[in-house]
Amino acid sequence: MGVQRCSPPGLSKDVFPSTETLYSGLKGGCGTCPFGFFNHVAMPRRKSANPEEVLSHVIRARVTETVYRRLEQISKTSDCYSVGRLARKILSREKITLFHKDRTMDATMEELALIRKELRAIGVNINQITRSFNQDKAETQRAFYVLKAADQYKKVDEKVEQLLTIISRLAERWLQK
Repeated sequence: MGVQRCSPPGLSKDVFPSTETLYSGLKGGCGTCPFGFFNHVAMPRRKSANPEEVLSHVIRARVTETVYRRLEQISKTSDCYSVGRLARKILSREKITLFHKDRTMDATMEELALIRKELRAIGVNINQITRSFNQDKAETQRAFYVLKAADQYKKVDEKVEQLLTIISRLAERWLQK
């Protein structure tokens, strides 16, 4: 392990008089630190549990701009996080999972998100009504809170019916052959 010391670049007595005396003995500079005077310790890479999986051989290849753009596009829409990972999977004939977004489902997804938001709001209302019910000891007030909670549960029932309708439409679409 080596230690690399960085000295602050461009120190002058009128700008940083105290800093110059503190770091006057340090020489060099790595160019990676924001102020240029931090110590860096080079850490070795952790040993792999399975040495067969360590990527130890470098293969370089040149491709045209169009091929590179196509590989980049595939890596963005797949489970590969980089072009290099995609190339490794292609060379080793591993399965590449491509993700596809069905634009026709956007309206359905927005509708589901809206129902989820409304159900969450109804749940918050029910919790507030329940808290008020438990805090109030008068029977008339408690009866009022019971009616309010029943009204909220009717709204939940309506939203669940909407969800079931959407799910049945989705099931018909997904199960088509």
